[in-house]
Amino acid sequence: MDYNGFIALIISFIVGVVLCPILIPVLRKWKFGQNIREEGPEAHLKKSGTPTMGGVVILVAMLVGTVVFAFTYPQLFQVMLITFLFGIIGLIDDVLKIAKHQSEGLKAWQKMLLQIIVTVVFMLYITLASPNGTVLLVPFMGPVDFGFWFYPLAFIAILGTVNGANFTDGLDGLASTVTIVITIFLTSAAIVLGQKIAIAGFAMIGALMAFLIFNAFPAKIFMGDTGSLALGGFVCGMAFMLRMPIFLIIIAFVYLAEILSVILQVGYFKLTHGKRIFKMTPIHHHFELCGWSEVRVVALFSIATVLLGVLGFVGLMIAVL
Repeated sequence: MDYNGFIALIISFIVGVVLCPILIPVLRKWKFGQNIREEGPEAHLKKSGTPTMGGVVILVAMLVGTVVFAFTYPQLFQVMLITFLFGIIGLIDDVLKIAKHQSEGLKAWQKMLLQIIVTVVFMLYITLASPNGTVLLVPFMGPVDFGFWFYPLAFIAILGTVNGANFTDGLDGLASTVTIVITIFLTSAAIVLGQKIAIAGFAMIGALMAFLIFNAFPAKIFMGDTGSLALGGFVCGMAFMLRMPIFLIIIAFVYLAEILSVILQVGYFKLTHGKRIFKMTPIHHHFELCGWSEVRVVALFSIATVLLGVLGFVGLMIAVL
């Protein structure tokens, strides 16, 4: 039995548990606190000033846990690269938010442009460097060569997943918990498919478990865009290296629901000149305004992700057998 994954998990967990208590007081001293948007739920205003940019801990812990084995298994560098690049975009955004003392850092077009550049670079890499080219694994079916359609599909999958993860980070522990479940599925899939990138999955699980100790309700630290964009990048990196981005529709449905709720709300608001579908978006805020506690919403979304993960795993087993 290969114990490398468990070693990576332990390393990243220890790094995360050690770094968080060190970073939190430093961020407080430097006044790197979260600026809460005024149009958000009123109950969230009391969170203003909570240290943010905690995603740095997730990134460092995951990278340390993975790099130990990356020189033996070079494919781990590919997952680390997309995670790191999207994390850097988030870090720039977080720093600008703090510098401006407002809830917006990078302008929307700047953020999207940087994400598109990273997406294009990664897409070119996985198609040129991989012998599988444009072949993807389809749930319940098996491998399918998408040809030209691979590119628009990959483009939408990466940008949708990354921004979906970003929108999911709105409640204490929500993005951390949901992403742990998604990562467990992807890691299990890597083991089934005999892929060593499972080590990166184990490292991320350890990093997120450590961070969740401090990020669960009531959160002592937020991950910020540094963390949420990095998580979206990591999930995409794992999914594409496994040739399984279509599975994200199932296993990362929470990400999808979060971003779709925003798109639907904005579109309907403009079409109807002020009417709304949801009380507030992203959709986790809708449940809050319906009277649900943060803990209950996190539990619902996490349980839904577990069930969808089981469905995705059934779809994987049927596809590969």
